[in-house]
Amino acid sequence: MNDRLSNEVLSRIALFRGLSDAELAEVLDAAQVRPIAPGESLFEQDADATAFFVLLTGRVKVAQLTPEGQQVVVRFVGPGEMLGCVALVSGSTYPGTAEVSQAGRVLVWDGPTTEQLMKRAPRLALNALAIQGRHLREMQNRCRELATERVERRVARAVLRLAGQAGRQLADGLHIGFPISRQDLAEITGTTLYTVSRTLTGWERRGLVALGREEVVICDAVALQAIAEDLEVTLAAT
Repeated sequence: MNDRLSNEVLSRIALFRGLSDAELAEVLDAAQVRPIAPGESLFEQDADATAFFVLLTGRVKVAQLTPEGQQVVVRFVGPGEMLGCVALVSGSTYPGTAEVSQAGRVLVWDGPTTEQLMKRAPRLALNALAIQGRHLREMQNRCRELATERVERRVARAVLRLAGQAGRQLADGLHIGFPISRQDLAEITGTTLYTVSRTLTGWERRGLVALGREEVVICDAVALQAIAEDLEVTLAAT
């Protein structure tokens, strides 16, 4: 693997922190670099875990299909994040489907290679577990939000969270740096497409956001944060 890609990996990826130069070189030399295209699936829910991935560029949507047939967006994965590692090392199946939403490149390791690398570089396994621990805490917070918060607040939190992951400040506002549909927001927040559309349209009328095709621009982040923190309700009640 060339020096340019090695530097790119080193500067972005939490999974590789704390590895020695020799360990890092071994891990990176064992990886395959693959281009990914929108609509492509890196892996499917319930399929045997045969590889794990680190996203270099682009964006990937991870979703689960419930027994009732409802799709739930678990998270959007950005550059420097990993997918499928825990399922692979535990010898289980993938818990969701990873679909490319924005073109880019991934690093890929197969199962036997991953097992050997983690034996020779234990820090790699510890980093992977720490990252999965953070993901678990995020999912616990999501579950709490779904159980206790009103829909408008959940949608505001989701939009702000996505902007925090990939926001680009331009003259007209804070752009989420990848395509995000209203259906995606509905699946993230556990509500309906109609409710999300009505909520976003109401915000647009108030000047909080600007809407495009698979695009949300935050025009008034302070007001949106007030909704996310339920400050509007609190102020109205005083």
